[in-house]
Amino acid sequence: MVSAAVAGARCTRALRNVLLIKGHNVLLAERVRAANTGVTAPGHHHQQYCIQLVRNRDYEGFLSSLLLPAEFRSTVFALRAFNVELAQVQDLVSQKTIGLMRMQFWRQVIEDIYSDNPPHQPIAIELWKAVRKYKLTKRWFLRIIEERERNLNEKAFRNIQELEAYAENAQSSFIYLVLEVLGVKDIHADHAASHIGKAQGIVTCLRSTPYHCMRRKVYLPLDICVLHGVSQEDFIRANHGKNVRDVVFDVASQAHVHLEHARSFCGNVPSKAYPAFLQTVVLDDYLDRIRKVDFDVFHPSLQKRNTMLPFYLYIRSWRKIY
Repeated sequence: MVSAAVAGARCTRALRNVLLIKGHNVLLAERVRAANTGVTAPGHHHQQYCIQLVRNRDYEGFLSSLLLPAEFRSTVFALRAFNVELAQVQDLVSQKTIGLMRMQFWRQVIEDIYSDNPPHQPIAIELWKAVRKYKLTKRWFLRIIEERERNLNEKAFRNIQELEAYAENAQSSFIYLVLEVLGVKDIHADHAASHIGKAQGIVTCLRSTPYHCMRRKVYLPLDICVLHGVSQEDFIRANHGKNVRDVVFDVASQAHVHLEHARSFCGNVPSKAYPAFLQTVVLDDYLDRIRKVDFDVFHPSLQKRNTMLPFYLYIRSWRKIY
């Protein structure tokens, strides 16, 4: 019997091979080959920089982006690279002042891009091309920056609504940009994007809990912790008790509710918007795995990459569902 790891590797290769076959031009083949081997086609070094950054820091986003229509792929990689740059500021800086300076740098980059004067930085150049080509809304970029900047305070969310507000600004805004790239202007797609972004923000908060707890940081909503009599110290000590798992259950359930709300619009969402929502596969996968370990957020299996994820992504894309 073929092991799960071997099957997953085969699925990954099959996914990329399908993308190569579906691409009817040399440029697409070069892009996918570059993503696989690191070989850059002439004149595409800015694109390659974005691709490698996303591949290294957001592998699930990398896989999702490979399934986008070829003409949009490089632009979405640039958007994801921008998102990665902002998301990693909090982990890379030792002082809040340095983090604020980095956020100000990116705020100025966006201003310069919309003034048609981008700095000579790979992500900035690619974003400038995207803004010129797709007339992307400046407000979504600034909302992402502002929310990431507020999050540098490193305080726990007071309640689930505060976490959802953060997710709306930081995650949903990114999906709105992807919808604009895809040429989707639809109120139902926007509603779905809002709920998917909130679900992603909640799941990200859960997934990063073990990492943050090792740094003595806890961001899970305080109101839910208080409801179940759980302290931040319980999480920092990696307590596996029922009360801690009840907190995780409540938070995970809210993410599930948002995914269900997003899917309630599927009958009215244009099919060309579906590639922007492929991240739901990743969210479903995590929520299913944490359910199987009885909502033990510290379970070692949750820190392992699901080797079947490329296959799940391809199937969902092929079936045109989210």
